[in-house]
Amino acid sequence: MIDEERLGKRFAALARIDSESGSEALIAKFLEKELTDLGATVVFDDAGAKINGDCSNLVATFKGNTDVEPVMLSGHMDTVVPGKGVKVIFEDGVFRSDGTTILGSDDKSALAIILEVMQVIKEKNLPCPPVEVVMTVCEEVGLLGAKHLDYDLIKSKFGYILDAVDTEGIVNRAPEANKISAKVYGRAAHAGGSPENGVSAIYAASCAIAKLELGRLDEETTCNFGLISGGAATNIVPEYVEIHGEARSHDPAKLEKVTHTIVTTFENTMAELQADEDTHPRVEMIVKKDFPNTRIPEDHMVIKLARKAAANLGWDMACKTSGGAADANVFFNHGIVAGVIGTGMTDVHTLKESIALKDMVHCAELILEILQIHATEKVAL
Repeated sequence: MIDEERLGKRFAALARIDSESGSEALIAKFLEKELTDLGATVVFDDAGAKINGDCSNLVATFKGNTDVEPVMLSGHMDTVVPGKGVKVIFEDGVFRSDGTTILGSDDKSALAIILEVMQVIKEKNLPCPPVEVVMTVCEEVGLLGAKHLDYDLIKSKFGYILDAVDTEGIVNRAPEANKISAKVYGRAAHAGGSPENGVSAIYAASCAIAKLELGRLDEETTCNFGLISGGAATNIVPEYVEIHGEARSHDPAKLEKVTHTIVTTFENTMAELQADEDTHPRVEMIVKKDFPNTRIPEDHMVIKLARKAAANLGWDMACKTSGGAADANVFFNHGIVAGVIGTGMTDVHTLKESIALKDMVHCAELILEILQIHATEKVAL
């Protein structure tokens, strides 16, 4: 029942709308009209003001026509950069950009699919559960929309986020993460005239980083330092540098251990580099929880519904473990169990990004079938 041509046109239209993180107002206006025309009640929360964006999270409610628990469908409105002036190319059933920008299938494929599914339900007068469509802002810059979502607007206790690759997989496990920053202080001096009077913050930070194990630590745990800034000029011994990184793990105890190791390594290294009472670097360590983990049992309704829908359509639905995060991590911490479904997007966050129309159709068929099963059959929470 999915209208392939309409889905493709809608996706292309969405992809052409600029919506880099923090600038989602234009696409939100487009979505608000589409959803309202489909019969939804649309509201926005106040997340935009909290995260210094031009738009807030969109929540659209469809009343449905069956007396069952509401279900949430979600995707995010923002894209990574460079995402302005996207020129959509469609050849041989595949959407791409012209190579100068990303395409934006992450996550505009989700938005197009959700709209198509709800339009089919309306046109065919199909059984429909209450559906809450949540379209977040600033997902790509730290899940900020989800973190500042007004959860009083949401009644659903379960749902699906369309924000992965594999259309025949559902992510039920994702890690928790800590952000870790090190602010290292040294002492400035002329690098040519009196370097011995200086204390290089960059050297001190490098000594600490060299002692750390980074990358994949085990099958559940990773660690990375990805940003560094500091120094004033090549002829000045740098008195300050800051380094920002993260640690992730599916095991909270492992995450705590890795985080502790990083903090103590920096602190101990500064002490080891102390030459005398007045000549030593110091460090300020800052640790913040970035997002919680997701762990959905395979006998949960979210998984059972997806697998039953896939079986009805003739394929298997595999549970997936992800090393990345999605809004699902934040929703899970607020009592909403959300499995992450793939739309077929590939090479996301690159200029080679693409998505096949048939994969979007595949995903749309799955979501439609999930809603039909939930509206007409009893699948226990």
